[in-house]
Amino acid sequence: MKHLLNLLAAVALLVWGTQLVRTGILRVFGTNLRQVLARSMSSRYAAALSGIGITALVQSSTATALIVGSFVGQGLIALPLALAVMLGANIGTSLMVVLLSFDLSWLSPLFIFAGVVLFTSRQDTQVGRFGRILIGLGLMLLALELITAATAVLTQAPAVKALLISLKSDLLLEITVGAVLAVVSYSSLAIVLLTATLAASGAIPLDVALDLVLGANLGGGMSSVLTTLRSNAEVRQVPLGNLLFKLIGIAMTAPLIGLWLQHARPYLGEPATVVVLFHLMFNVLVGVVFIGWTQVIARWVEKLLSRPAKTILDRRQHHLDPSALATPSLAISCAAREALHQADVVETMLRGMLEVIRNDDLQLAASLRKMDDEVDELYSSIKYYLTKISREALAEEESRRWTDIISFTINMEHIGDIVERVLIDIEDKKIKPGRQFSEAGMAEITELHHRLIDNLRLGMSVFLNGSVHDAQKLLEEKARFRDLERAYATSHLERLHSNTVQSQETSSLHIDLISDLKRINSHICSIAYPILDSTGPLAPDRPRTPELAEKI
Repeated sequence: MKHLLNLLAAVALLVWGTQLVRTGILRVFGTNLRQVLARSMSSRYAAALSGIGITALVQSSTATALIVGSFVGQGLIALPLALAVMLGANIGTSLMVVLLSFDLSWLSPLFIFAGVVLFTSRQDTQVGRFGRILIGLGLMLLALELITAATAVLTQAPAVKALLISLKSDLLLEITVGAVLAVVSYSSLAIVLLTATLAASGAIPLDVALDLVLGANLGGGMSSVLTTLRSNAEVRQVPLGNLLFKLIGIAMTAPLIGLWLQHARPYLGEPATVVVLFHLMFNVLVGVVFIGWTQVIARWVEKLLSRPAKTILDRRQHHLDPSALATPSLAISCAAREALHQADVVETMLRGMLEVIRNDDLQLAASLRKMDDEVDELYSSIKYYLTKISREALAEEESRRWTDIISFTINMEHIGDIVERVLIDIEDKKIKPGRQFSEAGMAEITELHHRLIDNLRLGMSVFLNGSVHDAQKLLEEKARFRDLERAYATSHLERLHSNTVQSQETSSLHIDLISDLKRINSHICSIAYPILDSTGPLAPDRPRTPELAEKI
């Protein structure tokens, strides 16, 4: 029992080391990896090469599938090119297996020691994150040693021998076992390394080991499919296409295992070498065969995952992709895109508000007030999505972006509430009593409204691009808007002294309205503060917005 527990602990350590390397790479290079993928789509072959390189770093074709699937879901790349990336990703994982199969045990203590020193001394820097990668690599190498030691003792037990004998010559059972292990461990790389170690120790015959390798490849494809089950059809197309590659590849390769052992075995030496090179051969063969068939597989996948007909209300891309949570930097981008949609809804409410004031349109007012519910729902969804992102997995810049998105969505939610309240006041104090603003008063409201729309667009640009120049311009607009609000309030009082009937009837509403427009503008201009705070142009005694601490 003790030896079995030692083996399970060693396998768990191998999986955990793989996870540390994966998350460390994504923290250090996450944004750059996405940029490399996005820029390397000139052809199927370039896409496959980028998939090899990035997956060799990340050590997970599943992580690559999630990134590329989100690109397809956002319409950034075509499905055939995304499938070409996955063909390269599978080869990249195989190359890492070959590298880790060498006797690198002497590197384990060095990597762990250096990694711990770097990580503990400079934890929140790129150097500290690189130390995390070294720790993961060291743990993986240590785990492989522990697996070898544990299997050497465990395989001598009569019960284990009987279990291993039951696997022999049952192809479907062995593939199923390999697939289940890969899904449970969330790492086909770890299972292939484990299989190579078992074969090297004589625990399992070579033909059984190769069948388990095929199963591990199948399980790797299934993991990404299961991870994206709740995503939209476009995102799920890439993992499903990759799974089809593997299924067809297994059907092609399984009958050739005997030939591989007969002809290649004498030239490859140790059993572990035979296993890892078979794994590499399988993925290279699938890549070479299917690189010219990505268009065909893409059509099959699109038929299998046909998108349901959308109603008018559903015709937009929902960006809060659950599968992207496995890649925090990608999840941050998804949340930012959804926040921009929230701002689009707010802009629609603001534009409609002026039409309600001009035309006394009660039906439009009711429709716009209902949109505030959508703004509130988007705020709640974005906030909940962000809370599911691991803050530990975020780089410093991404952590600031996390805070910026929260702040932005809070301001948009406040604006939606203000617009809803303004619409209720217009209905009660202007439309139902049949009152009208004076011509001069309406001109003032229109001018403030136009400035408000322009500032909202500028604020969205600041949020999207982080331009310091635009952020400074937005704060300048805040001062101009405040001056205009004061000037228009004064001119309104002058009209009251002139006994303008329309001004007297709508006086309370007019003053409240221009005050509310100023409040809306203040929330818009708050978007500039995080950008300017990070670069230093703001004075240290600038008053902070209290709503942020209260709303999170």
